[in-house]
Amino acid sequence: MSDSSGTDSARESLTYETFGIAVRELAQTIADDGYEPDVILSIARGGVFVAGGLAYALDCKNIHLVNVEFYEGVGKTLDMPVMLPPVPNAVDFSSKKILVADDVADTGKTLKLVHDFALAHAAEVRSAVIYEKPQSLVKCEYVWKTTDRWINFPWSVLPPVVKRDGQVLDA
Repeated sequence: MSDSSGTDSARESLTYETFGIAVRELAQTIADDGYEPDVILSIARGGVFVAGGLAYALDCKNIHLVNVEFYEGVGKTLDMPVMLPPVPNAVDFSSKKILVADDVADTGKTLKLVHDFALAHAAEVRSAVIYEKPQSLVKCEYVWKTTDRWINFPWSVLPPVVKRDGQVLDA
């Protein structure tokens, strides 16, 4: 569905420039709340961009990455998200304040999996996303924008430069 300007009104489109503004505003909200994470836990792949921006803005040098497989395409998911190895070492999280970072809380299943994993090993866990959808199981503490539309992220809107067999691609 397109509106009169020729843009797809059923989709939210984020540019790299707007992403820079979004991540900075998200970081300011976190700082204004007084939350100072010891660790930023990034959900790959989209959360890597968010985590990097937040880490610089919040002056947090301790970043961990967790790979979660869930999306197989636009609106197509596995039954449940699965953490892929290597899973972060829980010892790294003991008595730490963790900020889980992702690009979107859509169903919330991926965020819930990672949040619950971190919470079992940390003093405190909060979540930050650029977008949160109303139906998300997880209500993040820090959200830049709420939308019910599909989101075109600048890092995944174009097809890969190469197509590799056996790789699950983000939508």
